[in-house]
Parts: sequence; C-alpha cells; structure tokens
Amino acid sequence: MEDKTFKKSEIESIISILEEMYPDAGCSLYYKNPLDLLIATILAAQCTDIKVNKVTKNLFLKYKDIKDYQKVDIEELEEDIRPTGFFKNKAKNIKACVEKILKDFNGKVPDSLDELVKLKGVGRKTANVILSNAYKIPAIPVDTHVKRLSNRIGLSKNKDPEKIEYDLMNLIPKEKWSKFSHLLVFHGREICKAKKPKCEICKINPWCQFYTSFR
Repeated sequence: MEDKTFKKSEIESIISILEEMYPDAGCSLYYKNPLDLLIATILAAQCTDIKVNKVTKNLFLKYKDIKDYQKVDIEELEEDIRPTGFFKNKAKNIKACVEKILKDFNGKVPDSLDELVKLKGVGRKTANVILSNAYKIPAIPVDTHVKRLSNRIGLSKNKDPEKIEYDLMNLIPKEKWSKFSHLLVFHGREICKAKKPKCEICKINPWCQFYTSFR
C-alpha cells in the first residue's frame, strides 16, 4: 500500500463531509470546568465515556472544588469512583494531581501542554483534551479512534500517537484541529469500526487509502 499524499481540496472535502455527518460532534464527557474535565479524563482510562458520565453526575455534586478532592480520604474517593475500574490507581492520580495543582499552579488547572503533562496520570492525549475542550485552545487529542482512522485513511503512516498528532497538525487547518479529532472519534464509533468497518457506506471512502487499496 503506497503512501497517499493529500491535496488541500481533499482534506477540505473530508472535513466538510464529516461535519455534515456529525454536526454535534464534541466532547462526550460531562464537565462544567477544567477541573471536572481533568477528573473525567482520568476516570475515562480503560472505561467508557457513558459509564464515566454516570459516575461524575454524582461525583461533581459531592466534590464542588479542588479542596474537596484534597480533603477527602483516599478510601472514600476510591469508593466514589469504583465503577470506572482501576479505581485505586485513579484515586492516587487524582490526589497527586490536585496536590500539584494547589502547590504549583495556585489551584488552577494549567492551560499549557507542558504544564499539564507534569500532572500525575496526564499524558499528551489527556492534556490535549483539556486544552481543546475546557480552554478552547487548538489541539488534537489522539485516542484509539483517531489513531486507527488516521492510519486507515492515510493521513499518517505512524503508529506513535505523538507523531500522528504532528502529522494531523500539518494536514488539518489549525482552526479545525479540535473539531477534527471529535469528527474522527464519532466516525470511528459509527462507521469506521475497529473490527468491521462499514467501508461500502462510508461517505469519505473516495479519499480513504484503506478502501481504495483493498476494495
């Protein structure tokens, strides 16, 4: 399978079609502020957004600010987040995050990638989720859907999420970075599934390297 080189018009067509297909594409996690989103993304590791939202619906009523997470006993926090799985490790990460935010960032969740990735349990993907959604700063979170679709379509030949992120940044207009990530996630859930992609009904298949190479 030869590497595909995309024209600007092809990228514009892909984005336009996906925007028509998923006009409501956006963050699936419930949150009201950057701290909420940080907690939700930590809980979302190896857990569905639907289940996380069920947990945070009550969690965010109980923990109204960062001091609430700092004061609570870790055993109580573990029980509150237990349904999301790996609750002991997630509770430790949450505790470590809030302590660092209070100590080093005056109680405010950082709004830069370099500072966000210094928080326990926060990698580039989580940092970019917070930047692009909570702070409306252009960023491209690369999750499993974004990685899979980028490779299949031919937008990136890399497997490393950070390299895929840079490849997409070079292809996608900056004002569309955050939206494009959501579009790929929605398309990955609906059409371009991991095991059985619905290639024949995919509206962007004319530009998809996977489809054109193996049909």
